Amino acid sequence: MVNFYSDERIGLFIDGSNLYAAARALAFDIDYKRLLDVFAKKGRLIRAFYYTALIEDQEYSSIRPLVDWLDYNGYTMVTKPAKEFTDSTGRRKIKGNMDIELAVDIIEMAPALDHIVLFSGDGDFCRLVEAVQRKGLRVTIVSTVRSQPPMVANELRRQADYFIELQDLQAEIGRAPQWREGDDRESPNTAQIHESFADDEDDGDDFPSEPLEEEEEDGDDQADAR
Repeated sequence: MVNFYSDERIGLFIDGSNLYAAARALAFDIDYKRLLDVFAKKGRLIRAFYYTALIEDQEYSSIRPLVDWLDYNGYTMVTKPAKEFTDSTGRRKIKGNMDIELAVDIIEMAPALDHIVLFSGDGDFCRLVEAVQRKGLRVTIVSTVRSQPPMVANELRRQADYFIELQDLQAEIGRAPQWREGDDRESPNTAQIHESFADDEDDGDDFPSEPLEEEEEDGDDQADAR
């Protein structure tokens, strides 16, 4: 049971591709307006950060509608250009790791917060979570263990003060079936929006080192947290 206090200062930090991959593994889409409303009722919501990489050389980016909507509806967007390269087998890949940006923002925001809610299952955040806990903050991780394989690293769950199973939030933050441009009641559908940044399977590593990576031939592989 996660205890939120009405007077505590809450900060949301959303690893966009990681959260998308977890929701996709559970077969539902997230309504980001509902998500913001849910946590705003739990305490004093100071800031909600959303992190994602963008492919800037495309004439149209499928993630742009979501980025623009979030920017106008209460989220602080943190983006950077994704890096495109060809691997040793000749396959095109895209990487856009936002871990450093997220970690820096959490450290900088720590004095203004009491409770951090981190939407990610990335095990590399363990040291970050430990660092802010030593400053007196509580940390809640939102991800899932109900996918195959689980999207959250065991060490991250153990380090956090609380863990929220993403599937348990589906009734509160799940997206309704339809959304039309200009309708500010719901956020855009994330289906296919983050598809370009889904993780590839990494042989021998349950939690791949890069959270944003695509192979054109295997674009539908299930994304894993580290």
